[in-house]
Amino acid sequence: MPDPHIPVQIRPATLADLPAINDIYNHYVIHSTCTYQEEPETMESRIAWFHRHGVSHSIVVATDDVGTILGWGSLSAFHPRSAYRFTVENSVYLRHDVRGRGLGKAILAELISRARDLGFRSIIALIDAEQAASVALHKRAGFTLAGRLTQVGFKFGQWLDVVYMQLTL
Repeated sequence: MPDPHIPVQIRPATLADLPAINDIYNHYVIHSTCTYQEEPETMESRIAWFHRHGVSHSIVVATDDVGTILGWGSLSAFHPRSAYRFTVENSVYLRHDVRGRGLGKAILAELISRARDLGFRSIIALIDAEQAASVALHKRAGFTLAGRLTQVGFKFGQWLDVVYMQLTL
């Protein structure tokens, strides 16, 4: 549950939210292995990402009582082949200074609800194996370990493992 001292609203993202979404994401590109992207995302790329999502692949933001974006989440196509059309991949990113307050749990719960409402069957999370907080977040939400790929990423001079977690809806 979000920190009671920070009233939070989760709503669909808009084009106006993209600079904040991009800033949150790019912090992790530069400082973390929670994304394997190594170069910051450009605004042009972020706008194209937003338009690719459309109605069937939700993007949400969590805001405080004055509208400041504290985090975001999305459901993305898992794979382009048509037989995967009922499976989505989720992403959850929080502003680095508001972690540990239940915002990730709230965003993930909203994404799960939206995935159900949209008729998806499965949600997949690809998580760097060293990101214990993200693994725990997904486990608490009912995701189970579906597999581990060893040394498939290379960032910050180290080989990285990815765990696949899955929630069947």
